[in-house]
Amino acid sequence: MSASKPQESGKVRIQPSLNKSEEEFVARRRNSVLQSLKKLQIQCRKDEVPNIALLASGGGQRAMVGLLGSLVQLQKADLLDCVLYLGGVSGSTWCMASLYQEPDWSTKLETVKDKIIRRLSGPAVSGRDLFAKLKKYYYGKDFFSLTDIWAVIVMTTFVKEIDEHTLTEQWDQQSKDPLPIYQVIDKQGKQSKERDPWFEITPHEAGYSLTGAFVDASSFGSQFQKGSKKNKQDEFDMLYLQALCGSALADEDEIKKLLLQKIKDLFQQNEKILEEMRKEPHESSQDASAGQRSQPDPNSADTDQCYQELMDLVDMNLSVLNDLSGGILKTADKKAEELDVKRHTMDACKKWERINVWPFDTLRSIIECINKWIWGRNYNFLHNMTDERKINTALEVPAALLQSETRDFADAGLLLNSPYLSVLRKERNIDLIISLDFSGGDPFMTVKDAAKMCSDRNIPFPDVIIPSEDSEKPKDFYVFKGQNVPTVIHIPLFNVLNCGDKIEDWSNKYRTFQLPLSAEMITDLMEVAEQNITNNKAKVVEEIRAIIEQKKIQTLI
Repeated sequence: MSASKPQESGKVRIQPSLNKSEEEFVARRRNSVLQSLKKLQIQCRKDEVPNIALLASGGGQRAMVGLLGSLVQLQKADLLDCVLYLGGVSGSTWCMASLYQEPDWSTKLETVKDKIIRRLSGPAVSGRDLFAKLKKYYYGKDFFSLTDIWAVIVMTTFVKEIDEHTLTEQWDQQSKDPLPIYQVIDKQGKQSKERDPWFEITPHEAGYSLTGAFVDASSFGSQFQKGSKKNKQDEFDMLYLQALCGSALADEDEIKKLLLQKIKDLFQQNEKILEEMRKEPHESSQDASAGQRSQPDPNSADTDQCYQELMDLVDMNLSVLNDLSGGILKTADKKAEELDVKRHTMDACKKWERINVWPFDTLRSIIECINKWIWGRNYNFLHNMTDERKINTALEVPAALLQSETRDFADAGLLLNSPYLSVLRKERNIDLIISLDFSGGDPFMTVKDAAKMCSDRNIPFPDVIIPSEDSEKPKDFYVFKGQNVPTVIHIPLFNVLNCGDKIEDWSNKYRTFQLPLSAEMITDLMEVAEQNITNNKAKVVEEIRAIIEQKKIQTLI
């Protein structure tokens, strides 16, 4: 049995249902879950098999490594094969992307784990490869944003590779693994407080989870008009997808500083490589395909001046941000200085628009993106859709979604640091959610926020009541349940059972925004995450049994 290769329709689908490929997967997977339950001494009929979703929160590399350790132990406990969906946001998606590189990864997880850890502990991606990828992103897309930059200069420092496979290519190799769900948010939807800013990406489809509006996964990013594709873009590779999902690791100023410093280091430390690349045949960002006008010599004095002024802009913006982080308050004068620097930066970028050859056009565009703070910009596949709204009157598609030609997508952790809203689509019929929480700060924030958001939207979800004494000293296992709602198991990463009285020490050691983890730190964190599963296998099995017993009772009523 192999995973069915997603078929591309080139059309927008607006329906409150699973697409055909996912329905087929669910039917096959439920058969295998039925057999896996027998290993746990759980007997039930096929129609009593519970739909189980494993959710992993964000948390940078802490989440990536924590999820890997948890999955290894879930597999050893014979629980992983009972999972229907594996959903992630932010850093946990970095782990998912690494796992699904391997065909049927869940059947050889120890080997896959060792391979991932060797890579994470290994050498960095070379400067030449980084520049080549940056160039490919810049010239290969209609929209270039901070997500492309983050992918090349930040994501690669964590994952130590440039993964150019696509999600649909990965899935074509799978037959024995849960269906992955990557969740991001629509930034405009978040800012306007629309009902459904949650955007999911699976190997089959990409779209708005609650609205029920989707396109084929391979078509996400292509241009649509009135529901039909009119300008095909290449399917995003996994490096870009990981950057799209995982970029909210700190506040805006800290991220700007990181990006500017990384850009400065990349260009200054690889000047020899840049010189060699400047001698290669070059193309314009405006005329890459047409090649109709002559371009300035990339080795001329004019381009040298352009490069120096752009690098000076990087230094100037870094200086302002460093002043602010050094404890200088944002006084009226300081705000005015920031505004002046921003204005000067954009004027200088406009001045050098005439130099449209590599790498000067790309560097200029990077600086512009940082100043305009543009993340994840892509074509809006719902642009000018009208007919489907009339056909599906029960579905509410926000008017703004139909009007805008582009939408910006970002890390879902900016709104909810776990992918609850995607798996809670009514048509997925989830019975049990196992929430692995790798968040920094309040270990209960995600589950409490999920409960509130579900309440606001009339989505079935259990009441979440946390004992006051657990806020600072969380246990390793919580269960929330009720009538006609999914059962939610919540497992905080750092807790009194695996950390004792040193929870704060562990949290400080593994911050969300920090340099890549050492091999020793990766090993230690894996062990802590594994303990959470080892210590609670019996409790998880007990909840699965309870759900099946409830299903048996309901069939008798």
